[in-house]
Amino acid sequence: MTRALMDIRVLQREYLLAISRALTAELDLHDVLRIILRAAVDLVSGRAGMIVLADPADGTMRVMAVYGIPPHLVDHFAPLVRGLPYQEGEEHLVVPELTRRLQLVARKANLGLTHVVRLPMISRDEVIGFIYVFQAGNYVFREDAPELLQAFAEQAAIAVRNARLYEQIHKEKQRLDAILEHSADGVMILDPSLRITVFNKSLSQMTGWPAAEAIGRYHHEVIRWHKLRTETDLYEAVENGWPLPGAAHLYVEGDLQRPLNDNHQMADGGIISLGITYAPLMDENGRLTDIIASVRDLTRYRQEEELQKTFISVISHELKTPVSIIKGYASTLRRQDARWSPEVLQESLTVIEEEADNLNDLIDNLLEASRLQAGTFSLEISDEVMLPKLAASVARKWQNQTSKHTFRLDFPPDFPPVWGDERRLTQVLNNLVSNAIKYSPDGGEILIKGEVHPEHVTVSVRDQGIGIPEHEQHRIFQKFARLDNALSRKTEGTGLGLYLTKAIVEAHNGRIWFTSNHKSPGTTFTFSLPREIPEKLKI
Repeated sequence: MTRALMDIRVLQREYLLAISRALTAELDLHDVLRIILRAAVDLVSGRAGMIVLADPADGTMRVMAVYGIPPHLVDHFAPLVRGLPYQEGEEHLVVPELTRRLQLVARKANLGLTHVVRLPMISRDEVIGFIYVFQAGNYVFREDAPELLQAFAEQAAIAVRNARLYEQIHKEKQRLDAILEHSADGVMILDPSLRITVFNKSLSQMTGWPAAEAIGRYHHEVIRWHKLRTETDLYEAVENGWPLPGAAHLYVEGDLQRPLNDNHQMADGGIISLGITYAPLMDENGRLTDIIASVRDLTRYRQEEELQKTFISVISHELKTPVSIIKGYASTLRRQDARWSPEVLQESLTVIEEEADNLNDLIDNLLEASRLQAGTFSLEISDEVMLPKLAASVARKWQNQTSKHTFRLDFPPDFPPVWGDERRLTQVLNNLVSNAIKYSPDGGEILIKGEVHPEHVTVSVRDQGIGIPEHEQHRIFQKFARLDNALSRKTEGTGLGLYLTKAIVEAHNGRIWFTSNHKSPGTTFTFSLPREIPEKLKI
């Protein structure tokens, strides 16, 4: 008897050691449960077993592991899981009911299980689950089986809790990794020696460095400044003692030189403007453990900055020109010592009027651009806009201002009226014709042609000018965009005309495009408008 007791105690100790090894070696919850359940059944010479755990979300008990029970019969054991709560010190009172339910389940599932022991897994005074061990046939559990399993269940509870904590930490790490990887901003993490340990996808796109090649390199190997816009970079700051305990973040801005590599789309050897904020991460002893760098692409901001400078310069010139002409003619006409003929007076007043119109158009364009930026752009819709009539009016206006160009209109007699804002569509035609004149300095014919299609109409303006170089075509409708050639530098204009034209056409639910003329010089701009009023324009 003593020998048998010693054998059981030795076996119990071996199984407890197995659980301890599972605690330290296995952190996968399912692996831990499998080890616990197999050891529990073997410890008391059982035939089968299962482990149920409380769902952390709602506390519902769910079967998480089985041993000796065919998977398709697991659902039959639901009556053993529900409706029999644990009460400390009174577990023996539920054994008869558990046994009765087990025998009903065993008959229904055609299993020979006859007895059951249920062990609560308690961690920090909370029941996190139960271990069920089943016996079969005429075999019965030893009277001390619950006591043998009790210490085992306590260790099992610790193992389960640790596995769940690991699972939770692992999921949180995966979530944080996903956030870092898919962040719109570039994210880079450096170790204390300034070696890269994390390099996300956005930063790879910015810099042209694949993450696999950047990780493990030193910061200066990847972040190669072509031009620094701040007083110091990271290395100079570190050499000067940054970061001190409680130090503020370090901001560095400049133009970065991308690598040249045919295997990476963004590794084009070009220049990109970046702003990098370095945040030091310290341990409890004030020692640097990591540096987290948040990287933002400032290239478009720099381009906008340059555009604004260009815009201010152009606008200053464009405003000054008509104002100077108006002032010059007005001052000349006011001279007391001159007696101007009616012809000279008429010609001078015509020039003043034309320059005032130019000034007014310029101010209107600036206001329209501001409304577009502010989102307050709107249309005054009429249901009978006659585009041939508008085109004729625009052609007459511009014919009076040029002697080098001739205008030809080609609209079919059945060209239908369209829905739209007559003033703004006139502005579209004015902008297209004005451009056609500006960029055909040698003159030539300007054709305004209309076509009717089943669901839309088109109007095109064709010139015989210098055309649009291929490398400039992608930005022709951008704000402040002008052709970069000698002619455009001599030609007046703000670079807002086509930007506003595109916005007006699209506000009418239409579209605009251009093509180079076939077998002849010049360009044709075409816009389309729907024949029926779009839903978004209905009042």
